[in-house]
Amino acid sequence: MTAEPAPGAVDRTIRRVAVFFLLVAAVIVAVAVVAVRNISGARAASDEVNRTHALILELDGIKLGFQSTEGSLRAFAGSGAAGDLRSAREALSELAEHVEVARALARPEAPLLAGVERLAALAGQRAEVARALISARQEGQAAVMATFLGSEEWLGASPAVKIEVGKLMEGLMGQLAARDTAQYLQAQTTRWTVWAGVVLNLLILAGVVWLIRDDHAARIRAARVLEEANRGLEDKVVARTADLAAANTTLQTENLERRWAAQALEHQLRYNQFIVDSISDLVFVLTKSRRISRVNPATIHATGWEPAEIVNRPLSDVVTLTGAAAGADPVPRALAEGHDLRDLPALLQDKHGHCHPVQCTVFPLRDGNKVVGGIVIARLTPDPKVSP
Repeated sequence: MTAEPAPGAVDRTIRRVAVFFLLVAAVIVAVAVVAVRNISGARAASDEVNRTHALILELDGIKLGFQSTEGSLRAFAGSGAAGDLRSAREALSELAEHVEVARALARPEAPLLAGVERLAALAGQRAEVARALISARQEGQAAVMATFLGSEEWLGASPAVKIEVGKLMEGLMGQLAARDTAQYLQAQTTRWTVWAGVVLNLLILAGVVWLIRDDHAARIRAARVLEEANRGLEDKVVARTADLAAANTTLQTENLERRWAAQALEHQLRYNQFIVDSISDLVFVLTKSRRISRVNPATIHATGWEPAEIVNRPLSDVVTLTGAAAGADPVPRALAEGHDLRDLPALLQDKHGHCHPVQCTVFPLRDGNKVVGGIVIARLTPDPKVSP
């Protein structure tokens, strides 16, 4: 007499395995959607960061352009030489070019565009005064030149430009800090999403394995009971074993897909690393004890230090504050209290012992609500290097 397994039990096992695999597929799709969305957001954030840095460079060019035009025009007013006149006209042309580029970069944001328009108005006033001054010098009208050089439009332009550029710079640095925070949170979200997906898939696969093992053990027991009654059931056991092998193959495929998802996450982290490495300013990542834990390629290029030579050294070995900040180092207090320090004058010492003047900005590095380190951004000034 032949005994057959209950069809309902087999159908229930298949349905449960199918449900498990559907859950695995749903988790993989959800993780992929989050990863792709975050990659797209990181690409858009990178474009905004590049535009912000370009605008910062143009604002620096505007400020330097005002200083250059003032010096060239004063030199021409004193000498009347053709070379000084050519230098003054070139400086005015470069100033106008910086203004136009800054206006184009600031156009997507109305507050920034309004500030750039104010700088453009000051540049227009400087150009008008320059033309009148050049005309008066060519006609030999010394009194008129003295009037122009002592006018409010001439004397007040450079301080007004410095104030306006400072306000715009402060806003742009705030935007960069906000974007860095958003990218960090986005990376954290991606990381937790991927790990949650991996853990959930492992739990689901563990359930599948348990289900398969339980089913396999039940079939072995049934085979032992039915072996004496019906040898023909061996063929069905072989078929069931083949089904289990196919299920194992499917599990291997799912493992490969999870590995692809992990590679996608690794690519995202490497892309964030490329963003930091592309910054032209010098970047130092500090531990809570103010030791250097990481630098970008611009720092290696500027100091001549190799990464292994500069990492784990105190920041004070490389960057020394000067001026009012040299008496009492404000960096430890800023990191302890979690606030920023901006535009601190300092000296950067390279591998050969030469010192370069820099402007330092310090940002606390947080893990949740706790400050775990800091980021120091040093911008080289055009002053020549000095001896230590």
